[in-house]
Amino acid sequence: MIIMITPENLVRHELVGLPVKIVKSTNPVNVGIEGKVVDESRNTITVETSKGSKNFVKDQCTFSFRLPSGDRVIVDGRVLIARPEDRIKKKLKKW
Repeated sequence: MIIMITPENLVRHELVGLPVKIVKSTNPVNVGIEGKVVDESRNTITVETSKGSKNFVKDQCTFSFRLPSGDRVIVDGRVLIARPEDRIKKKLKKW
Protein backbone atom coordinates (compact mmCIF):
# COMPACT_ATOMS: atom_id res chain seq x y z
CA MET A 1 0.00 0.00 0.00
CA ILE A 2 1.43 3.37 -1.03
CA ILE A 3 0.60 6.33 1.19
CA MET A 4 0.78 9.70 -0.54
CA ILE A 5 2.30 12.74 1.11
CA THR A 6 -0.44 15.23 1.95
CA PRO A 7 -0.39 18.53 3.82
CA GLU A 8 -1.92 16.73 6.81
CA ASN A 9 0.70 13.97 7.06
CA LEU A 10 3.85 15.74 5.80
CA VAL A 11 5.62 15.84 9.16
CA ARG A 12 5.32 12.04 9.46
CA HIS A 13 6.93 11.43 6.06
CA GLU A 14 10.45 11.37 4.70
CA LEU A 15 11.51 14.91 3.75
CA VAL A 16 14.58 13.98 1.68
CA GLY A 17 13.95 14.74 -1.96
CA LEU A 18 11.30 17.43 -1.39
CA PRO A 19 11.81 20.97 -2.71
CA VAL A 20 11.97 23.43 0.18
CA LYS A 21 12.23 27.17 0.79
CA ILE A 22 13.16 28.96 4.02
CA VAL A 23 10.33 31.43 4.70
CA LYS A 24 11.34 32.55 8.19
CA SER A 25 14.56 32.28 10.17
CA THR A 26 16.30 33.75 13.19
CA ASN A 27 19.13 34.49 10.73
CA PRO A 28 17.63 36.84 8.10
CA VAL A 29 20.32 35.84 5.59
CA ASN A 30 18.67 32.40 5.31
CA VAL A 31 15.21 33.69 4.35
CA GLY A 32 14.42 32.95 0.70
CA ILE A 33 17.00 30.19 0.25
CA GLU A 34 15.51 27.29 -1.66
CA GLY A 35 16.59 23.93 -2.98
CA LYS A 36 16.05 20.23 -2.42
CA VAL A 37 16.32 18.44 0.93
CA VAL A 38 19.28 16.04 0.64
CA ASP A 39 19.77 15.00 4.27
CA GLU A 40 18.16 15.33 7.66
CA SER A 41 19.37 14.77 11.20
CA ARG A 42 17.69 15.28 14.56
CA ASN A 43 18.29 19.03 14.62
CA THR A 44 19.21 20.01 11.05
CA ILE A 45 18.04 19.84 7.48
CA THR A 46 20.60 19.89 4.66
CA VAL A 47 19.43 21.62 1.48
CA GLU A 48 21.18 21.43 -1.89
CA THR A 49 20.98 24.90 -3.41
CA SER A 50 22.35 26.33 -6.63
CA LYS A 51 25.36 27.49 -4.56
CA GLY A 52 26.00 24.17 -2.80
CA SER A 53 24.73 22.39 0.30
CA LYS A 54 23.66 24.36 3.34
CA ASN A 55 22.61 23.14 6.79
CA PHE A 56 19.71 24.76 8.61
CA VAL A 57 18.85 24.31 12.28
CA LYS A 58 15.25 23.12 12.43
CA ASP A 59 14.14 25.08 15.49
CA GLN A 60 15.43 28.35 14.00
CA CYS A 61 13.53 28.17 10.70
CA THR A 62 10.10 27.90 9.17
CA PHE A 63 10.07 25.84 5.98
CA SER A 64 7.81 25.81 2.94
CA PHE A 65 7.81 22.33 1.38
CA ARG A 66 6.44 21.65 -2.11
CA LEU A 67 4.67 18.32 -2.28
CA PRO A 68 4.61 16.06 -5.36
CA SER A 69 1.00 17.21 -5.89
CA GLY A 70 2.24 20.80 -6.23
CA ASP A 71 0.80 21.95 -2.90
CA ARG A 72 2.95 24.14 -0.65
CA VAL A 73 2.98 23.38 3.07
CA ILE A 74 4.50 25.73 5.64
CA VAL A 75 5.96 23.94 8.67
CA ASP A 76 7.53 25.41 11.79
CA GLY A 77 10.88 23.64 12.17
CA ARG A 78 10.23 22.99 15.87
CA VAL A 79 7.61 20.42 14.82
CA LEU A 80 10.30 18.54 12.89
CA ILE A 81 12.81 18.16 15.74
CA ALA A 82 13.48 14.43 16.05
CA ARG A 83 15.49 11.89 14.17
CA PRO A 84 13.64 11.18 10.92
CA GLU A 85 13.05 7.54 11.82
CA ASP A 86 11.62 8.56 15.21
CA ARG A 87 9.52 11.44 13.87
CA ILE A 88 7.80 9.10 11.42
CA LYS A 89 6.67 6.88 14.32
CA LYS A 90 5.84 9.71 16.74
CA LYS A 91 2.24 10.60 17.42
CA LEU A 92 1.76 14.29 16.72
CA LYS A 93 -1.02 16.55 17.81
CA LYS A 94 -2.59 18.54 15.01
CA TRP A 95 0.21 20.84 13.98
